[in-house]
Amino acid sequence: MNSFFLPAATLWQRELIRFWRQKSRLLGVIASPLVIWLLIGYGSNSLGRFFSGALVLTVMFSAIFSTISIIEDRREGFLLSMLVSPAPRSSLVLGKILGAATLAWIQGLIFLAFAPLAGVSIGAFELLSVAGAIFLISFTLTGLGFVIAWKMDSTAGFHAIMNMLLIPMWMVSGALFPVSSAQGWVKALMWVNPLTYSISLLNHTLHMPDVTPGAVESLVVTLAFGVGLLAACSILAAQKSSSSAA
Repeated sequence: MNSFFLPAATLWQRELIRFWRQKSRLLGVIASPLVIWLLIGYGSNSLGRFFSGALVLTVMFSAIFSTISIIEDRREGFLLSMLVSPAPRSSLVLGKILGAATLAWIQGLIFLAFAPLAGVSIGAFELLSVAGAIFLISFTLTGLGFVIAWKMDSTAGFHAIMNMLLIPMWMVSGALFPVSSAQGWVKALMWVNPLTYSISLLNHTLHMPDVTPGAVESLVVTLAFGVGLLAACSILAAQKSSSSAA
């Protein structure tokens, strides 16, 4: 068991240390969603309506910045040394994702401190469920970033793909408008968008009114999405003929 958990814990710790040495990332990740939230919220006179979406956007930005390190590790040769080590590749994947997800989770909790501005009150018991939902969302978005970054050789190309994929996913997730008010093919996209269920799960834990989809449905889909992405990451890392690891 040590041969599995020790490499994962080591990589998890490495991600936290790397972040501590780059504190400017914290400002960039939180400031952008905060400004977007305040502009949209005050402009529409509904800060509470867009709070969950802005929090998820914070987590998303953190996941993007963290998974860029996969490309950097490939350039520096660290990724190759990881893959040729005797440690199970699944443990390396888990450690990498957990480290990045932990960072996204911490930054999501920091953004949560602005909840009183949105008129959202969170009790001590409710904080546990909110923190759990934020971590699950962080894990899924980090897993998605890992899948995309694994085959990428350029940080510019990675940013382009992530912006092309994640920003539209966020826009049709219920962050800007609810599923109930969507029309036509946009509404269909919202129902098949995994991020819709993540936003809904967070809204349920924050006790927002008129939340769709339901709480259990949102939890199951978000959890299944995260587990599926973890499995996909492990399969990618286990491929022997991965030129991207060179």
